[in-house]
Amino acid sequence: MKYRLLTSSLMIFGFMIFSLSCNKGSINPNIPNVSINISINPNTTIFQELNTVGGWVYLDEKPGVYIPFGSRGIIVYRVDIDQFVAYERQPPNDPDKCCDDNGCTKLLVGNYFPMVRDTCTETSYFIYDGSIIEGEGRYSLIQYAAVYDGNLLHIYN
Repeated sequence: MKYRLLTSSLMIFGFMIFSLSCNKGSINPNIPNVSINISINPNTTIFQELNTVGGWVYLDEKPGVYIPFGSRGIIVYRVDIDQFVAYERQPPNDPDKCCDDNGCTKLLVGNYFPMVRDTCTETSYFIYDGSIIEGEGRYSLIQYAAVYDGNLLHIYN
């Protein structure tokens, strides 16, 4: 009897934890519905910016890197010798605010480093974790999985 009660209690507790962890309110409706599956060698001269810790690059501006339609590009940042982060260049909070004849806005790093900046909404994000550090907005940067095997960096969703 004690075993059955313990098992039932654990199952209910587990279900409650699972339910609470699935907070649908935190899902960004602006996430592009595209499949990202890119592999690069960050230690080559093509990706020279990523050869050192603290380096970053726009993958959509590199030759030979295919960015699927629906994505506005990817920002890759080398956190340390074995860790990278990758973010969508589409602004996560108001992606179509600055659309004009030249196309939609893309997030910028450049002179804003260590921030990523949406120049239309004046929102800044921290490149290390994608969180908002200045401006208005509900959502952090759209982050892709970035797995480095010591040779290739695999970026995917």
